[in-house]
Amino acid sequence: MRFTYAEAMTDPKYYIPLAKAADEAGYHAMTIPDSIAYPEESDSKYPYTADGNREFLDGKSFIESFALIGALSAVTTNLHFNIFVLKLPIRPPALVAKQAGSLAAMFDNRLGLGVGTSPWPEDYEIMGVPFAKRGKRMDECIDVIRGLTSGDYFEYHGEFYDIPRFKMTPAPTKPVPILVGGHADAALRRAARNDGWMHGGGDPEELQRAMAQFMEQAQQGQRVAFADQAINLAVGITVAAIGRLDLAGGADEQATQVRDAIRLIFPEAVTLVREAREGLA
Repeated sequence: MRFTYAEAMTDPKYYIPLAKAADEAGYHAMTIPDSIAYPEESDSKYPYTADGNREFLDGKSFIESFALIGALSAVTTNLHFNIFVLKLPIRPPALVAKQAGSLAAMFDNRLGLGVGTSPWPEDYEIMGVPFAKRGKRMDECIDVIRGLTSGDYFEYHGEFYDIPRFKMTPAPTKPVPILVGGHADAALRRAARNDGWMHGGGDPEELQRAMAQFMEQAQQGQRVAFADQAINLAVGITVAAIGRLDLAGGADEQATQVRDAIRLIFPEAVTLVREAREGLA
């Protein structure tokens, strides 16, 4: 059983003490958010609020995901970092492969690459990428990332990317786990083809339905070994309030305060995991 600490939209100065505290408290991983920019005008609806409103995101701080993971990896020893989730199709996959492979190679394979399509056309607009066929584009991105982080020469010829033989070094000593976010059927099928699923929140009944569907897809594809990992990620614990603690003292004192706060919610984490697993029985 593994526990993941989730944090997002907090004051950037809290991330380092939060990561240190989670590492010391024995958490397996910490989730790292991704966002490029917030549009001034948009007709898009946020899929994880009842009314589709996302104004709560306006003005929130999002440190670039790979830069943040590098900083946090340097001050921790065992804590893994799972991006939750990287908007993959808006990015050049070769660059993502270099970023992910470098972090995994430098910090003992402690990176989990959570990826998603992004439901917002504005994310594609700002990056100059077509919104159409984003699912197919993401599948090709995943293929390219797997190939370029293998440490071997790799070439790819797809609909969106045409890459002659290249080799990237350094390469991680283990494959970078690719975890897929999203609740749609296509996202669950994509997760089952890869290394796991990341749950984005919502009604507990919807969570149980999605997990059951993912498990069925994983079993059909003979990828059962990855299913438990995905379930643990799906019920990772969010303690956003910790990021807003009135921390006092120096870095060590702040880390102690955050660690104590994390330990207070540990029994709740156990209950959530147990209920999730019972729902699959």
